[in-house]
Amino acid sequence: MRTAKVYYNHIFAGTLIEESRKQYQFTYDDDYFKNPSLPAISLTLPKTRQTFQEAFLFPFFYNMLAEGVNRKLQSRFFKIDEDDSFGLLIATAGIDTIGAITIKPSF
Repeated sequence: MRTAKVYYNHIFAGTLIEESRKQYQFTYDDDYFKNPSLPAISLTLPKTRQTFQEAFLFPFFYNMLAEGVNRKLQSRFFKIDEDDSFGLLIATAGIDTIGAITIKPSF
């Protein structure tokens, strides 16, 4: 199991968990949820107390990943299997992302 913290404009928004390569969860942080001025991180992940579950990495997060040659280069650079989308996400989405969302590994 691997866990990552999801931030919206540097504010902790929730937790993304990879139980296995076929089981993912996302849950909003209670403080983030209670703050009415903070939006949902995605239209497909509306702000709710429920835990979202999928058999694949949520499309919202998957779309933050590089494709093609860039993905291959990142995979080699970070020494991460090219098919390990969660690993690539936590290695690359923590600093330089397009938009307000960043993802950092949770230790």
